[in-house]
Order: sequence, then structure tokens, then C-alpha cells
Amino acid sequence: MGREVRRVPADWQHPDYETWTGKQGKKPLHDGDDYQAAHDGFLEKLADEGLQAALDYYGSAPDENDYMPRWPAEQRTHLMMYEDTSEGTPISPAFATPEELARWLADNGASSFGSSTATYEQWLSMCQRGWAPSMVMQGGVLASGVEALATLAAAVPSEVM
Repeated sequence: MGREVRRVPADWQHPDYETWTGKQGKKPLHDGDDYQAAHDGFLEKLADEGLQAALDYYGSAPDENDYMPRWPAEQRTHLMMYEDTSEGTPISPAFATPEELARWLADNGASSFGSSTATYEQWLSMCQRGWAPSMVMQGGVLASGVEALATLAAAVPSEVM
């Protein structure tokens, strides 16, 4: 869990919702490709162990409205950065290329973890990889996953990663 690039249509507008505090925010959405697995898992638990066990395990039946739409591949032309420490909310607009996305993230001081930001090169490495964990502890030093994996990618041949 941390940061992930999601492919979206060029005109995708992530939905807003009103929080329990009355503030407006972006509605957290799980990756749309995860809905079917959650649906199947709930039904399997329901069939094998009953309704109470399924509810105890999942909290509720999966709701398709809590997942990103499952657009056809040809419509997923753009890249958008999401934090997925929760279900997933966007931290950027949609861009056509990893370079454009990385430039926007660096220029706007987007969070790579908490109040940490990352350089263009670090964001670009992450955008090309598609994900990064929230944070990494290296030699007793806490670093954002974006920063740590970019450092690792620079030191390790790409075919190993």
C-alpha cells in the first residue's frame, strides 16, 4: 500500500462525496479489477460458512460503487496517481504519459508519503514501475517508497526488478 498509477479514460473525474464531518472529499475507490475477486470471495464464504461468517470477515457484501469502473482497455489511455493506503483516492489529474504525470507530481509537491515529496526522476521511476510502498526503512532511515525504489532502481539492473 502506498502510491499506484491507475489507467483511466482521458476525461475521468474521480467522484466526490461528503464525509461524515460534512466536508467534501474524493470518494475512496478500490481498484476496479479487484471487485470480481471480492464478490467471488464473499459468495464463497457465504456458501461455505453462512451469512454471519461472511459479514464478520468482510464487514459487508462488496458494493460495486466502491470500486473504480472497469473500462475497456482501449479507453484507459491516461495515467493518474492514486494513494492506496486507504481504498484509493487520486493525488493528480490524468496525463497521457508517465513523463507528464511525473512532472506534475514533482512541480506540485505531491505527497510521496505523509509530508514527503519526491523529485521528477523519483516520480518518473515510480510512474514507469506503476507502484511504490508507502515507506521503506533503510539503515535506520525512513524514506518514502517512491524515493527508496528510485534509488534501488538506479542501482539494480531493470531485468532484476
